Amino acid sequence: MCTWIVEKAPLSGSGRNSDGWFSVRQANVTYDHPCHAPLDHALIIDFVEDPDRVAQRVAVELTADSARRLVASINAALASGDEAHEG
Repeated sequence: MCTWIVEKAPLSGSGRNSDGWFSVRQANVTYDHPCHAPLDHALIIDFVEDPDRVAQRVAVELTADSARRLVASINAALASGDEAHEG
């Protein structure tokens, strides 16, 4: 069954696909059936330049455990970076 779970996060950054670098303005985060990964369900993060068009995009499909490890790694890197650059 499709969950249709979608969370959107406005972003400011850059991404790279086969066409080169592009501005990233939004991440669409879903938990649903993946298109490519051999999983029943996956956390899918679609980084897009234009929220209304997905011509420029980078997508990843992760297991739930992989997504949780990624969140922990992001938080750890941010905490270390904040600590290193304070002052």
